[in-house]
Amino acid sequence: MFSRLLPALALIAAAPLGAQSAPAGDPVKGSRQFLQCKACHTVTEKGAHTVGPNLWGVAGAKAGSKPGFTYSQALTKAGITWTPQQLDAFLARPNGKVPGTKMVYAGLPSAQARKDVIAYLATLKKR
Repeated sequence: MFSRLLPALALIAAAPLGAQSAPAGDPVKGSRQFLQCKACHTVTEKGAHTVGPNLWGVAGAKAGSKPGFTYSQALTKAGITWTPQQLDAFLARPNGKVPGTKMVYAGLPSAQARKDVIAYLATLKKR
C-alpha cells in the first residue's frame, strides 16, 4: 500500500515551496473594487474620458495611447504595455511605477484586490 504512495509523496516533497500558482483574479470582485476608480474613469466602449482616460480595452494596450486624452509626458514616454504585471505594479503605486504620472491615486495595497481589478479590466473588450 505504501509503495503506491511513495512516488506521489516524492513529487510533493520535491516541489519547491510556492510552486503552486497564485490565485487568479475574480472579475466580479474586481468590478466591485473598481467602483472607487469610477470617480475618474469610465469603462464603456467608446466612453468619454473624464479626469482619467476611458479604460475600455486597456488590458494589453500601450500606455498613453487612447486618442483624445492628454496623458502626462511621463506616461507616454514610459513605453509600457498594460500586461497584468505592468498593471499590477502601476495599481500598487502609480507614482512609484511612473514618476510624474498625472494619476494622483496613492495605490491599491491588496495584491488580491489588484488581481481582481486586473481580471475585471481584461473583460472590457469586444468578444
